[in-house]
Amino acid sequence: MTRAASDRPLAPRRIGVFGGAFDPPHWAHRAVAEVALRQLTLDELLILPTGQAWHKARPLTDAQHRLAMCRLAFADLPGAVVDGRETVRDGPTYTVDTLAELRAEHPGAALFVIMGADQWLAFRTWRRWQDILRWATVAVANRPRAEDGAPLPDLAQVGLPFVALDLPPTGLSATAARDLWRQAYRTIRSSDAPLAPDVAALVPPAVARYISDHRLYAAAHGPAA
Repeated sequence: MTRAASDRPLAPRRIGVFGGAFDPPHWAHRAVAEVALRQLTLDELLILPTGQAWHKARPLTDAQHRLAMCRLAFADLPGAVVDGRETVRDGPTYTVDTLAELRAEHPGAALFVIMGADQWLAFRTWRRWQDILRWATVAVANRPRAEDGAPLPDLAQVGLPFVALDLPPTGLSATAARDLWRQAYRTIRSSDAPLAPDVAALVPPAVARYISDHRLYAAAHGPAA
């Protein structure tokens, strides 16, 4: 006699963890999120803007702005949820602490940590990276370490298990987006924030409008690159 479908054990939830400064969230972030949801068959992908990033020397844009931009960037992506827990945590933000919280909140869930090539190549410097590998699968989006056309890094050199996300590599970065916005402010020098095509095309339209409305990344405002 076969068991009824309702008696069968449910498959564990599959939860992705995609952290970063998101200063600002751009089209490459969006592409990584879309591929991670599809390729890893995630039930949910948590978008986690970092609080005090232990590995970044520059100050970040205020967390409330970065949270607001993430909500705009991922609002229409099914399965993506912006989670602000790291922005209210005291002290430096560590991925292992977030994973510990998620393990307690979702017992038995399969966890996946999504990151870029630069983060993966420095992974052995992360706090308690061994626990991260015990608790989660790491999925990596490869990208050139410099400008477009630079060779892709060899992710296998890290010598640790990972899943390669299947998406075209891009040289688009938040640093490039911030720099272009600052250049536009210096060029235009008007009370209206710039929305030049070469600038706004780097980020989703709603994010571009938010940056302009709040004058983020103007030369005299916001964090230095």
